[in-house]
Amino acid sequence: MAPDPDDPRESEGVLNPASGRTPDGRLHLLPRIVAAGNVSRVGLAEVVLSGQGVPVGVERRGVVLEPDEGWERGLFGSGVEDPRTTWVADLGMHVMAYVALGPLGPTPALAVSDDLLSWRRLGPVHMEYDAVLDTDLNLFPNKDVVLFPETVGAPDGVESYAFLHRPMWDLGWVLPGEGTHLPAGVTDDRPGIWVSFVPADLVRADISALVHFGQHRVVATSEHDFENVKIGAGPPPLRVPEGWLLIHHGVRGSLAPGWEVQRDVHYAAGAMILDAGDLTKVIARTPEPLLTPETAEETAGTVANVVFPTAIEMVDGVHYVFYGMADARIGVARLERTDA
Repeated sequence: MAPDPDDPRESEGVLNPASGRTPDGRLHLLPRIVAAGNVSRVGLAEVVLSGQGVPVGVERRGVVLEPDEGWERGLFGSGVEDPRTTWVADLGMHVMAYVALGPLGPTPALAVSDDLLSWRRLGPVHMEYDAVLDTDLNLFPNKDVVLFPETVGAPDGVESYAFLHRPMWDLGWVLPGEGTHLPAGVTDDRPGIWVSFVPADLVRADISALVHFGQHRVVATSEHDFENVKIGAGPPPLRVPEGWLLIHHGVRGSLAPGWEVQRDVHYAAGAMILDAGDLTKVIARTPEPLLTPETAEETAGTVANVVFPTAIEMVDGVHYVFYGMADARIGVARLERTDA
């Protein structure tokens, strides 16, 4: 998928899509589309398959989410960005986690839908206070929120829905000069992957409870060269015999301060397997990336040298990963399991 030159809503790019199937079974992407002034919306585009069942293009179906709320609009940019959608069978609905770009920067938020077409906001995510961390996680910008498709056991043993997310500890991005504030027990200030939980019984009684995250734990931080700046979750985790397969992005290079477009970064995709009984336990991890920027569309764009996976779907028994290309286009890669 590439920007439609006749649609000003896409003038700055189409990227980082979520995915899902409408009630008739048709596969769709929900791309982030960006207009001039860094205004992002979430679109809807039906995936076109070749005769062999390979995704080869899209047919646009409109826009499903716009920055209509005050907390989704800031002076230097506004929008609903980088959606991740998970179909939760026992709730009978899709749950979208997205980034609201408001006056204080990125804030994670949730919306729900039973058909992919009409979405109802649940509002910004609220991080329950945990005295052990000696901080309030609501203070920090946060991104890459992804929901597991099935309930899991939380640290306290309660059946829960689990979300991955990626707090950013440098408050200087919001308040110049404030600097980095790390939670108790955290020594690495590079943004990494965390997990939080919501009791399933509360959500089944009232879906609005889904935005109240608790029992926050570290899952993974940067370890390898291709992710030496930061890591973050990609598509919703996929259940495999060994546990949960998580495709993630890793960033190397250097970050400029603030929210300006980054120029000295290189995004690649890796993978890890999380223990099904303890999501904070990484039982396998790729020391080298699975996907790196190689094509012209991946090495040149709004932000050069970026592959950013955000969605995974099965078509005719084959898994396909949809990803952002240089913050400007959308690509697809086939994900195959080998025994090597």
